[in-house]
Amino acid sequence: MTKFATYPSLKNEAVIVTGGASGIGASIVEHFAAQGAYVGLIDVDVEAGRAIEKNYGAAFTHCDLRDIDALRAAIAKLQLAFGPTLALVNNAARDDRHTIEEVTPAYWDDRMATNLRHQFFAAQAVLPAMRNRKRGSIVNVGSISWRLALGGMPAYVTAKAAVEGLTRGLARDVGADGIRVNSVIPGWIMTERQVKLWLTPESETELMARQCLKEKLYPPDVARMVLWLAADDSRMATAQSFVIDGGWA
Repeated sequence: MTKFATYPSLKNEAVIVTGGASGIGASIVEHFAAQGAYVGLIDVDVEAGRAIEKNYGAAFTHCDLRDIDALRAAIAKLQLAFGPTLALVNNAARDDRHTIEEVTPAYWDDRMATNLRHQFFAAQAVLPAMRNRKRGSIVNVGSISWRLALGGMPAYVTAKAAVEGLTRGLARDVGADGIRVNSVIPGWIMTERQVKLWLTPESETELMARQCLKEKLYPPDVARMVLWLAADDSRMATAQSFVIDGGWA
């Protein structure tokens, strides 16, 4: 049986995870809770959020992350309950498919708000507390999609490419305060949504042919990298992107 790491530096520390009610985000919440962290999750899905809250002892706050005022209020509420945030995990996103022809300016702006904009403003909201402690880790979740030049979702891949630029820019600006900023870049992770909507025998065969490691990836594979980046074990890692794709790209 494989045994995974325990991180003492995460115990009794406050962590905020956006999009923590399902998929990769739910696994991240579960893994932080198992480390003894105080975990707050922010999500638009009330039913799933309440279930995660009950199952893992996390604190759920309902919020549509496109509403920046509501996002700021949610983060303030969690910090009031748990104290200053040690780690922020900007995980929330939606990889809805769309053609070039159907994209309107309003849809484009909505995709940026859904997949990119909230990452900056969530970071902005936790930075004062991190600066006061001279300690903190921000982990932005990106996507391998733009590196692979995947089609069928141009607004999504644009936003996810920008996540890596945002990460490097923030890391430079806050490094002198002892705050680290990194990206985690998942490959094709077999969440319930991915399996239901897009996994087929043909696509699985192609994926296994292209990955170096001939196994499908699951949310815990991403969550364990996030734990390491939040913990003191990665104390000198910043402005980097860590790819978890089984060697696909």
